[in-house]
Amino acid sequence: MTRPAYALGVDFGTESGRALLLDLRTGEEAAVSEVAYAHGVIDRELPQGGEESEIGQLPPDWALQHSDDWLAVLDTAIPAVLEQVPQARDGVVGLGVDFTSCTVLPVTADGVPLFTQEGWSSRRHAWPKLWKHHAAQPIADRLNEVAAARGEAFLERYGGRISSEWYFPKLIELWLEDREVYDACDGFIEATDWIVWYLTGNERRQSCTAGYKAMWSQEEGLPSPDFFEAAYPGFDRPAAKLGTEFAPLGTCAGTLRPQLATRFGLPESVAVAVGNVDSFVSVPGAGVESPGIFVMVVGTSICDLVIDPVEVRLPGITGVVRDGILPGLYGYEAGQAAVGDMLAWFVQTLAPPGAEHASLERAAAAIGPGASGLVALDWWNGNRTILADADLSGALLGLTLQTTREQIYRALLESIAFGNRRIIENFDEHGLALKEIVACGGIAEKSPLTMQLLADTSGLRVSVPDSTQVPARGAALFGAVAAGAFPDIGSAIAATRPSIARSYAPDADAKAIYDRVYAIYRSLYERLGRTDVELLHGLKRIHTERSMS
Repeated sequence: MTRPAYALGVDFGTESGRALLLDLRTGEEAAVSEVAYAHGVIDRELPQGGEESEIGQLPPDWALQHSDDWLAVLDTAIPAVLEQVPQARDGVVGLGVDFTSCTVLPVTADGVPLFTQEGWSSRRHAWPKLWKHHAAQPIADRLNEVAAARGEAFLERYGGRISSEWYFPKLIELWLEDREVYDACDGFIEATDWIVWYLTGNERRQSCTAGYKAMWSQEEGLPSPDFFEAAYPGFDRPAAKLGTEFAPLGTCAGTLRPQLATRFGLPESVAVAVGNVDSFVSVPGAGVESPGIFVMVVGTSICDLVIDPVEVRLPGITGVVRDGILPGLYGYEAGQAAVGDMLAWFVQTLAPPGAEHASLERAAAAIGPGASGLVALDWWNGNRTILADADLSGALLGLTLQTTREQIYRALLESIAFGNRRIIENFDEHGLALKEIVACGGIAEKSPLTMQLLADTSGLRVSVPDSTQVPARGAALFGAVAAGAFPDIGSAIAATRPSIARSYAPDADAKAIYDRVYAIYRSLYERLGRTDVELLHGLKRIHTERSMS
């Protein structure tokens, strides 16, 4: 490149968003700016905007967001990184975005979020539903039941189960519970596609979320209208709010709208890539492009990614999609639904006043493998993989009168590692051998104990890339490809691959002890997650009934 060339990556998470300015010549992360969402996760009641909400308190398992928070990230973080590196302003060629998924919202024909329109702010179904909105679990259960009974082939691509986090459970929930909102919206769109629409003025939905979250494939399209009709009579136009055309990753959706370019302080020529998913862009962001590597994005939840030239329709994953992560390869997704969320729950409810994760980790690190006498099931927000059951809840066993807070905290950390091992075993058992873990995200950077536990329980080396913002970095690479700065994503990865900041080797003595604890974990996993699943389901049902009374 003959002149300075930069790309912007904007990463929208669960609680905050951030912009990263990436130097495409060196791979250096030239500037980062993070913005917390003013509204955060809306899971108790709708914000009051002058209208009374239809029900003051949101029902259990609801999780919403406010689109103004996403726009605040653009308006604040992009100018902030350009202010840090003024000479980069005219050298920015591309912009990429990534988002939590499946985070979806009803919109008008011109892309305006429905809940922002007069008369709709009091209707909870008009608001954006966050990925961890799990209230559609009964709908997912019904779709799974009908798909299995009909022998629907598409179900094999998703490990045998549709998740309540996905597109159609959330859309059918809206259709069932508030038909007026359903009829009033012209589209029900992934937030990653909506933000690209906002940036460019062009609606360009991409193939990634369509494949993983809406059960679409390049070869077969969407599941048939007959399938949906069999599950929910009258819901026979699955593409009505989704569309049928989806652009490949790295496609240029357009350039910045002039008024936004002026507001951000960028050239109008900046190319904007079609949207992506925060965990998936972490694969190129971490410099990974080879099979056999288990990429973990460790934050509020964990998303696990594997790429391979071969398609294996193994059970218990959340999807396998051709070209879903990197072109020319099959991308596999798995994950754990509560990680940072679970640890935050501990701090908020059980930790002493003023305690922070760092001090709790130091205390937990002083406890040896197996010394707590505890084992936990990490299902505080249901199980994403391999059970795909949002109605499961967490468990902590082995408590005595001598149990300490620090022992409980360590047991929660160990439960994350055990859940991870169960997922890795599932890949190995079905012919996808994994030789290394690459971990990124906030917990990967801040919790050495968690990384060591991942190594000790799995027996695999864990590497952490030298990057504070791996998803935003990956989004920037796709923005660079959309701008033509690189011919393809592989070239972009090769030119900007980050170095390894830290590496954790498994401790053989620790693994021997953890093998014994894991055997107990695995037995409980099967008992409470499969054989006697009604025990936890029953508790959830009673809790839900009492909460609504």
